[in-house]
Amino acid sequence: MGVFRMYAIVRTGGKQYKAVPDGTLVVEKIEGEPGTEIEVGEVLLVRTDKGVKVGTPVVPGAIVKGTILRQDRGPKIVGFTYKAKKRERHHYGHRQEQTHIKVTEIAG
Repeated sequence: MGVFRMYAIVRTGGKQYKAVPDGTLVVEKIEGEPGTEIEVGEVLLVRTDKGVKVGTPVVPGAIVKGTILRQDRGPKIVGFTYKAKKRERHHYGHRQEQTHIKVTEIAG
C-alpha cells in the first residue's frame, strides 16, 4: 500500500482545485493582503485516513484554511482574430490576476 496523503477538492472562482496540507494553491484573485488568513468554505470532497467524504454539493462543516502568500499576475495570453476578405483584424493580450495560497489546515 502507498503513502497516505490527505487532500480536499475546493471550489473558488468557478474552478476546482486540489488542496493538500502545506501545499500551495494558485487560484483566481481573492481580495486580501499577503499574510492574511483566509478560509475556503466550498469544500466538495475531503479524503482523510478515515475515508472519503463527498459533498452534495459541499461537505457540511468542512473548511480549508490558508495564508495568502502573494498577489500576482499569470502568463500573458495573446489572441488574434480576423475576418477574411474584410480587412478586419483584432489583436489583444490578457494577464489573469492570481492569488497564491499556502494551505495550513484541512478540517472536516
